[in-house]
Parts: sequence; structure tokens; C-alpha cells
Amino acid sequence: MNRRNFIRYSAAGSIAIAAPSRLLAALAAENSKAGNIGIQLYTLRDALAKDAAGTLKAVAAAGYQQVEPFGFPNCQPLLDGAKEAGLALNSAHFEWASVVSPKDAGMSDFMKILERAKEVGLSHLVIPYLQDGERRTLDDYKRIAANANKAAAKAKAAGIQLSYHNHAFEFEPKDEGKCGYDVFLEEFSEDMKFEIDIFWIKVGGHEPAAFIEKLGKRVSQLHLKDLKAGLDLPEYGSIPQDAFKELGNGIIPMAPVLAAAKKAGVQHLHVEQDHSPDPMASIKTSVAYLANM
Repeated sequence: MNRRNFIRYSAAGSIAIAAPSRLLAALAAENSKAGNIGIQLYTLRDALAKDAAGTLKAVAAAGYQQVEPFGFPNCQPLLDGAKEAGLALNSAHFEWASVVSPKDAGMSDFMKILERAKEVGLSHLVIPYLQDGERRTLDDYKRIAANANKAAAKAKAAGIQLSYHNHAFEFEPKDEGKCGYDVFLEEFSEDMKFEIDIFWIKVGGHEPAAFIEKLGKRVSQLHLKDLKAGLDLPEYGSIPQDAFKELGNGIIPMAPVLAAAKKAGVQHLHVEQDHSPDPMASIKTSVAYLANM
């Protein structure tokens, strides 16, 4: 499975489960689900392709309580493995063409995804990415916003929150300096929310905590990842794979991010690291960092 085609801390787990940090406890007090640290499974895509069940058991042993699959609904091994490992399933990145480029006015493909999401028990679905040809102009973003609003209304009727996950390309200035994310901020309906990826917010030239504060209640979930020092920012295209760092090993201050998330009433937090030479070691480092903040 590939997201773009649809696309030393062994004790850390027990620490995270038994004694969450004060910051996470504060988040949990604000929203009962926000203190349950999750992971976006794209981080572990190679290991999952080889052994989904075993990898997900290792995720649970590391101290994570929930997972966010990718490629939904065509990711049954991830769903089965999560259930077997006792990991909650609240959110999923899904096959976004069903919303971005629906084949019919009734969005029949997306309606099927909604039905499957209800069967699984998901409360959130997230548009995870846009291909190059889908985001060339501001009019492209306006078309996507209109489709997303239509899909969000259908999702709301099904009891599911639809959100959009950012990268950095949405912040690239286009006509008169306006960017695609500006269009989304202006044109998304009240039913559409944002899953904020703090790494890509920083790469795109913004401060994550301030950005979350600006959006407030429009933010439903966060992706937590860190960024190495020394990059020339903003950057709207590709970046080196070693730019992706474990939480606490980069330049993004996490305490202000979590404080802003608490204020905004963010519902779920997901660790993600797009690239790592040892993804399992990286996710253990990140959960240990959160547990000790």
C-alpha cells in the first residue's frame, strides 16, 4: 500500500501508558481522546507490508493507544491487525479521488467509503494529499473546496468528521501572493476541518503553534513530527529524507503546540515520520519524548 497511489526506548510504552506527561494529561482533561497518542501508519509502511499483525503489536507495546491507517478502505490487514493488537481506530486517510475528482454528482464512491467507515467505527476521515495536477491554480483549490464541502455534509450526516491534511505545497504563493491554503481557509464550510501536520506547516513558512491558535476550533487533529535544523525555509517542493526527525530531535517546540492544541480542543494526536532509517526505533523515541514532557 502506498499513500500516493490511492498514496533504545523499549520501556517507553509502559511509561506512556502508566504516566502520561502533564501536557498530555491536560489535553486529555480538555478532550478525553486527545491524550491517547496515536500514530499515522504510513510511518511504518514497509514493515506493515511484510507483517502487519506483528508490526501493530509492536506499536501497541511501544505505548501507542490508537492508529490512523492510510489507503482506507483498501487496508484490511491494518484494520485487522489494529483490532488484534487492541489499538483504537478513530481516523483514517482515505482514497481522496472519491472527493477531489468524484466520478458522479452523487459521490457514489465516497458514499461507499462512508458506509465502510461506519462499519469500522471511525469518527474521522481525512483527505491526505493532492497530486500535482490537482493543485496547479487557485481555481483548482476552489473546485476541491467545493467538492470537500459537499462531501463533508454527507460525512456529517453519517456521524463522521471530514478533514484536510496539509503538506507544504498549499502555502506556495500563486496569483497576487495568495496560496491554496488561503482558499481553503476562506471557502471550507463549517463542516470541513483541518488535520494540521506541524512539520509541513513549518516547512511552508509558518509557526505551528501560532497557526493552530489562528485556526482554533477548525482544527480536529494533529500530526506530530520534528524538523532538522539548517533548511532554507519556506520550501514548497521536495526536501531531504533526513529532514524528518523524531519528536525532540528537531527545531519545532512541542510544548507550545500541545498548549495550542488544548486550547483549540483538538481531538486526536498522531505521531508521524515520513522517512527514517529505523522507523520502529523512531516511533519509540517520539512516544518516550511525549511521555516525559
